[in-house]
Amino acid sequence: MVSAKTPIVRAKDIMHKGVVYIDGMATAKEAAATMRDAHVSALLVKKRDPDDAWGIIAVQDLIRGVLIPGRLPKEVNVYEIMTKPVITVPADMDIRYVARLLHHAGIRRAPVEDQGELVGMVSMSSLILDNDLF
Repeated sequence: MVSAKTPIVRAKDIMHKGVVYIDGMATAKEAAATMRDAHVSALLVKKRDPDDAWGIIAVQDLIRGVLIPGRLPKEVNVYEIMTKPVITVPADMDIRYVARLLHHAGIRRAPVEDQGELVGMVSMSSLILDNDLF
């Protein structure tokens, strides 16, 4: 009996292309507006120099760092509430391992890296909703 192997789905196959960036000195208000305009729930925070690490700011960071403590969004800078450094996922990583990595790291999304360049974003929901595994 021959069993058909399920084709390997990789991070690059399900990632959302078109990473949206913001500067760490931008305000939380600007970050929220950028997210709204781009229809995304997270932004990558630009490196300050080539040796710097990437950062990320997500809707949850805005809620936790601005809304809950009652701070004014125009007075909070992205660098104050972002997560840094960011865990990245290799573009060729099997999505089973992507799922494990995100789950064990306790994160919902990660940038996808291909040969040192960020080429997309993968999220827990894209693992399930954006492919035909289920």
